[in-house]
Amino acid sequence: MQTREVDAPAVQALLAAAVAAPSIHNTQPWRFGLDPESRSILVRVDRGRLLPATDPRLRAQYLSVGAAVLNLRVAAEYLGWDPVVRLCSAADDPDLLATVQLTGTAAGAQSSLRDLYGEIERRHTSRMPFTGRGVPDAIVTEMTGAARAEGAQLDVPDIVATRRLLRVTAVAESRNAVHPARASEVRTWITVPGADAAYGIPVTALGPRDASGRVPVRDFVGALPAPRLPTLPFERHVQVALLWTSHDRPEDWLRAGQALQRVLLTATAHGVRTSMLHQAMEWPDLREAMAGSRQRCCPQVLIRFGYGPDGARTPRAPADLVSAPGTGPDAEGTA
Repeated sequence: MQTREVDAPAVQALLAAAVAAPSIHNTQPWRFGLDPESRSILVRVDRGRLLPATDPRLRAQYLSVGAAVLNLRVAAEYLGWDPVVRLCSAADDPDLLATVQLTGTAAGAQSSLRDLYGEIERRHTSRMPFTGRGVPDAIVTEMTGAARAEGAQLDVPDIVATRRLLRVTAVAESRNAVHPARASEVRTWITVPGADAAYGIPVTALGPRDASGRVPVRDFVGALPAPRLPTLPFERHVQVALLWTSHDRPEDWLRAGQALQRVLLTATAHGVRTSMLHQAMEWPDLREAMAGSRQRCCPQVLIRFGYGPDGARTPRAPADLVSAPGTGPDAEGTA
């Protein structure tokens, strides 16, 4: 079978999928380029979208970039390629985090990534209360398998352990609320209705606070005079999953980001809604506490999942704004 050309429509589809990935506070900390000679998409971190108070080690930023890499792989397989990913740590180009080479034809039955392509557009973070109806074990097993396929682990704790994880998250949320630099940083990424913003989280995409206090939803606006939803009762039995890796190097963060997105897309395929409880990961002592008694466990994110309303859309920068000059959807020629 003839290998598909890397033409402008293909690049458009690839980048549209990549930028649909979730990112911390919707900062979209990525840049993309095309190397025609090797038929590779180059994925760089955008250091102009840092969160120095919240994410000083850039761990969450790398997770976000990893999620975009997973979406690139899904789109590449859907379009007929067999993508080969190389995670980079080149001293001469420290911003280059990954390359996705578009080789051959898709691997067929060996990978189900192409089946997740339609879920990229449908996946949205839902900060609303869920119904409390339990997600069947078969779906949970599929979600944990999705994480393992990307070199990470996804643990779904019992009720007692879930309550402990939520308590640790609540402590982190309380700390964030009284930390001036962190609170101010978060609020800079909240956008108001009518704002022409390609980044950040619209006020309309924020959820209510939990009337019972069981679910420590992040308070993005604090004392700002912004519209708020009334407090609502969240699900009584909260389902969460802890995504973790055995090591805590930058390449592990990129793998964790790919695992996170594969889990989220797998959940979306089954009509399961998701949101991220990341607060405890932003405090070293609380992040360590999230590991509990697990050995060699480096927590990366806590995922809340269940059935409920779909999440609101958040803006995305157009592909031509995140591409390197001459490599966007209007680039001429093929590779």
